[in-house]
Amino acid sequence: MNAREHTERICARLRDAGYQALFNGGCVRDIILGREPADYDVCTDARPERVMQIFPGSLTVGAKFGVVIVVEDGIQAEVATFRSDIGSADGRHPERVEFSTSPEQDVQRRDFTINGLLMDPRSGEILDFVGGQADIRARIIRAIGDPELRFEEDKLRMLRAVRFAGRFGYSIEPRTFAAMRKLASQIHQVSQERIRDELSKMLTEGAARRAFELLDESGLLREVLPEIARMKGVEQPPQFHPEGDVWTHTLLMIEKLQAGAPRTLAWGVLLHDVGKPPTFRPPSGPDDRIRFDEHVGVGVRIVEDICRRLRFSNEDTEQIASLVANHMRFKDVPNMKDSTRKRFARLRHFEQHLELHRLDCLSSHGSLSTYDFVRQFLAETPPEVVRPARLLNGEDLKHMGFRPGPLFKEILSVVEDAQLEGKIGTHDEAVDFVRSQFAGKSV
Repeated sequence: MNAREHTERICARLRDAGYQALFNGGCVRDIILGREPADYDVCTDARPERVMQIFPGSLTVGAKFGVVIVVEDGIQAEVATFRSDIGSADGRHPERVEFSTSPEQDVQRRDFTINGLLMDPRSGEILDFVGGQADIRARIIRAIGDPELRFEEDKLRMLRAVRFAGRFGYSIEPRTFAAMRKLASQIHQVSQERIRDELSKMLTEGAARRAFELLDESGLLREVLPEIARMKGVEQPPQFHPEGDVWTHTLLMIEKLQAGAPRTLAWGVLLHDVGKPPTFRPPSGPDDRIRFDEHVGVGVRIVEDICRRLRFSNEDTEQIASLVANHMRFKDVPNMKDSTRKRFARLRHFEQHLELHRLDCLSSHGSLSTYDFVRQFLAETPPEVVRPARLLNGEDLKHMGFRPGPLFKEILSVVEDAQLEGKIGTHDEAVDFVRSQFAGKSV
């Protein structure tokens, strides 16, 4: 059973019990667009307590707002009672809801016309009370009713408008866009986690450039990511970046992110040059050039601040910061010692580092020579050579008479370098190497 079959069965059981049951929201929009919906939602005139009686074992999360999660064979579907939302205490949730028996009344509380469509799953008939089909044909994101009121009810909708416009390549209707510009500063009423998740979707749905251009034009960018907004107008040395300023370079890079790109890669691409605006230094003379001294280290600190602010996990923060910290090292790869190159290739999720480098090159000078060099190195170097088993460990060093302490780390690192350089390859060779290199330091 798939998600649609699960949802159709829910609708059938609700109808058998004497209630209305319709597909609603994004799944109807996607069906009209010929896309496979990510999930299917149901709306009904059955009250939440009745839905839970019809579907024993359903989840009551959101029941006070009329939403019940019906689970069968591990597949979930939201079942929402027709309602009106009254007021908004926190810019995200209604103060209270009033249940209704009217699907037409229910859609008036929804965000955009393209998401306000209903469908009878039996006949395929579309119920359109808000002009959503016309806006799909016209490729327009339009708030239902009064745009300011819709955004006052839920400030996150401003980011969703940007995301939908980017994802579908739509324009935002002028009154809707004007309301977004007016209320942009109120986006901070939304939790940082939800802001993070919307931005992550923008970056990974295959239309990141358009979304971030709209974020900028709406005034939302300087509210949610002021560090990115500061990239605008920051010039770069034309001999390395003929494409233009840091903002333009970043837009070109995120434009090349494929739909479904790893979230950490997408954020690493967005933030890789975030340290340039605060480190910009103009040419000091006719033979000098624009410089960004220490921009990588400064960028890493800014990235860590952003990730903390947006409540990224420690694991994601570490990976995004690593992408930023290491993106300039690729230019040195052809001249690295074998041991250094192998250690570099052992970075966690190295494929993300390599992809960021590829996008960086394509969005500036255009040369992929270093990228191709690394690809060839990886193709010709077996994984067990890049990450070989250790020849010695701490116990071996103790048996050789060394005291546990900081010296252990130094010895093991030097041994590993020699191993990666191909100078030693066996346990006995490693023992002899340590005795020759660290003579006099054992007890």
